[in-house]
Amino acid sequence: MQTINNVDPDIKNELAALRETHGDVVKVSEIASVVKSIMSSMKGDLTANDLELYHELEALASYIHDAKSDIAALRPDEVRDEYIPTASDELDAIVQATEVATNTIMDSTEEIEAVMATLDGEQADKLMNATTNIYEACGFQDITGQRITKVVKALKDIEVKIDALVTAFGSEIEKVKADAPVEEPAASEITDADLLGGPQQEGEAATQAEIDALLASFD
Repeated sequence: MQTINNVDPDIKNELAALRETHGDVVKVSEIASVVKSIMSSMKGDLTANDLELYHELEALASYIHDAKSDIAALRPDEVRDEYIPTASDELDAIVQATEVATNTIMDSTEEIEAVMATLDGEQADKLMNATTNIYEACGFQDITGQRITKVVKALKDIEVKIDALVTAFGSEIEKVKADAPVEEPAASEITDADLLGGPQQEGEAATQAEIDALLASFD
């Protein structure tokens, strides 16, 4: 991009005014309007330098438009509103499940220790070794929790950046959503594979009463 020393004074004044308004850094959401403002100031007889700047700005405007369309087509709002919250919920469920499992293991180990206190000799030694190994293995909960905490932090950082993208390209995203709405999947026959969806989130799984009602409907 050429310097402003060789361009029309009106353009130089427009650039100076834009710098006064935006500073040295222009927000992504405002780049298009800045380029449009500069191009609108190019009127009348243009010099060769002015024409060169005009074509460069025109190419930049086209590049920005294409980039906005490509980013909008990726639907970053879906990532922010659906995928990241779902991933965070699943990770929270892992932490809760490992905590419950660890507490159950510890309680059961204490019961084994109570029985061990009534034994002597080799049998007691074997139980002692087994319970010691169980206690040591339960350290996985702390390690798992620490690693999951790091993943959740990374997801939050990603969410902040995606939120900035959604804010910058909100109008383009809405246009993409209007032009290509997400279609609901067609109804299909339920297979055994569909019923094996893995563990349910607490509060989302069917209650026993709902299951009983469903089974009763088959009678």
